[in-house]
Amino acid sequence: MSARLKAVVQAIRESLAQLAGQARRPLAATGHGLAAHRGKLLAIGLLGIGVYAAASHSPLQTVGRGELGVRSNALTGSVAQFREGSVLVLPGVHELRRYPLRDQLYRPAASSRADGPAPFQSIEGLSLGVDLTIRYALDPARVADMARNLPDDIGGEVVEPVVQGVIYKTFTRYTVREIFSSKRAEIQQAIEAELKPRLAADGILLRSVQMGKVDLPADYRAGMDKLLAEELETEKMRYTLELKDKQVKQTALEAEAEKVRREKAAEAAGNEQVIAARAQEEAMKHVLPFKQKQIEQRQFEAEAEKLARIKSAEGSAQARRIEAEGEAESRQKLADAEVYRLEKIGKTSSEQMARDGALIDKHPLLIQKTLADKLSDKISVIIAPPPADGGFIGSALIGGARTNAQAQAAETEGEAQ
Repeated sequence: MSARLKAVVQAIRESLAQLAGQARRPLAATGHGLAAHRGKLLAIGLLGIGVYAAASHSPLQTVGRGELGVRSNALTGSVAQFREGSVLVLPGVHELRRYPLRDQLYRPAASSRADGPAPFQSIEGLSLGVDLTIRYALDPARVADMARNLPDDIGGEVVEPVVQGVIYKTFTRYTVREIFSSKRAEIQQAIEAELKPRLAADGILLRSVQMGKVDLPADYRAGMDKLLAEELETEKMRYTLELKDKQVKQTALEAEAEKVRREKAAEAAGNEQVIAARAQEEAMKHVLPFKQKQIEQRQFEAEAEKLARIKSAEGSAQARRIEAEGEAESRQKLADAEVYRLEKIGKTSSEQMARDGALIDKHPLLIQKTLADKLSDKISVIIAPPPADGGFIGSALIGGARTNAQAQAAETEGEAQ
């Protein structure tokens, strides 16, 4: 019931309550007013009953978003379609049916497992489960015809039987291996191609058929896994052999390319040597005169160097002769000077010795003084008695006195004999 209808019903109830209160007061005062108010009360009651019936059984019904409403008239048999919004539906006259226009999914859950309640059968008679998803939608242009001919539960009473009949029949044409691996796309296309016209005949548009997981029996899966492993090993070996063959071909091509490259390199090296020899021959034409000029220049330079060395040697010899003459003259002068010096020293020494002899003859004790002076760095104090005979004081120190005594003793002994 809408809010507006609730407000209308509430207002009628309040009006009836007010009229009932007003009617009680005049009726209590006079009996004539009772007859006058009965007609009004009856009209108001009928009006209230009508409003209550309209409020409890509203003639306005709503078609939701993504739905299509089909209203059929029981009196005339006409059919009208309505999109999202409110639709007037008179009780006993109109009947409104709503149909979804969005895409719908049908998934046969009972057939998704090989050990389920309704598994599929292959051409070998083996049970297998397939996860199928059927996506469909109602044709908006044919919903009116569907409303007359089709049941209310279109998915359970129309789509499901048709899909079951098609997919069971389709799977029985293929082996388990084809269903599992090699012909999945073909099976999907076959199911879709057969389902589309059958569902279109009932006003249903088939969007797509998706085939998901395939559940195989345990024994068959084990054997297939082993077979797949062997096939994979075979494929691996084949790819390995192909790879080896390609490697051999690649090696041969690389060897051939290396051979061609070396031939080209040798040819290029030979051409380069020929070009270098020709260039060298051309260069020698200009180099030989230059070399000849260099030889001549070196000969001239050698002659010039020879003359320079001769001149230098002559100059050096003349300088050495001059130096030798100078040195001989200098040595002669030094020798003359040395002779003169020695002569002067000899004369001076002789004169000094003559003076010393005269002085000693005059003063004999100078010899002792001289001896003391000479021994002064060896002897600090000398205490010696003077000789009795007035001789040399040093004879007592060096044993002269003992010798004299021995001589005197010998002389005395000689005289005694």
